[in-house]
Amino acid sequence: MPVASDIEEPTTDADAGGEGLPINEVFYSLQGEGTLAGVPSVFVRTSGCNLRCWFCDSYHTSWEPTGAWRDVDSIIEEVQSHEQATHVVLTGGEPLIHEESVELLERLSAEGYHTTVETNGTIYRDAPIDLASISPKLASSTPTPDRDPKGEGEWEEKHEQNRIDMDALSQMVDEYEAQLKFVVTDESDLPEITDLVDRVRAATATTVADDDVLLMPEGMTREQLDGTRSEVAELAMEYGYRYTPRLHVDLWNDAPGT
Repeated sequence: MPVASDIEEPTTDADAGGEGLPINEVFYSLQGEGTLAGVPSVFVRTSGCNLRCWFCDSYHTSWEPTGAWRDVDSIIEEVQSHEQATHVVLTGGEPLIHEESVELLERLSAEGYHTTVETNGTIYRDAPIDLASISPKLASSTPTPDRDPKGEGEWEEKHEQNRIDMDALSQMVDEYEAQLKFVVTDESDLPEITDLVDRVRAATATTVADDDVLLMPEGMTREQLDGTRSEVAELAMEYGYRYTPRLHVDLWNDAPGT
């Protein structure tokens, strides 16, 4: 069975098509982020991404994508094996680069699951999504040569050019219940966040309340979060946005499958 690392990284949305989906992992845990933090959920993590955040917390879905191609039936069967769960989170990588994500979401909806899609907001798909958890990537996410995990810097220009697509982002906000979840590295991110929120409000018919804007501290370990969470919580109070924890990191640190 081919693995995602054997497949050339898609350069356009259409190029991401194929049989089934490249799946990095499927696991049962608590939703750790956003308005549904704490809800038991099955996570379906696809492999492959059109961006390269230097701090990506799922390195093996982006910088070095790995996983097995699986058909939708087998994914549904594994989801159903977790009988306690009524919520499914489709995440990545960027799950919406794959056309087959639509079929998976349709099947999950037909089975009665609540679906959250965790996305960077650069690709719109017409699919049954109960919550679009959109995490637009800020300038501070760009993998400059000094921050590139591989030390090569080859993704800097491409990431910077593609990290915001206002057409896709605004359409997603208008079509789905949505939350805008920003990874905050420090206070310098807030002017860009407020500007982007204003642009989204101007481009959409949907009311985007401050409660729909979530600030999440950057950090993949408890130790890293210890250095960022208090500052980000203070910024949320100062700007009137919502603070979201990284509950899975608080509970299980950086353990896989959480």
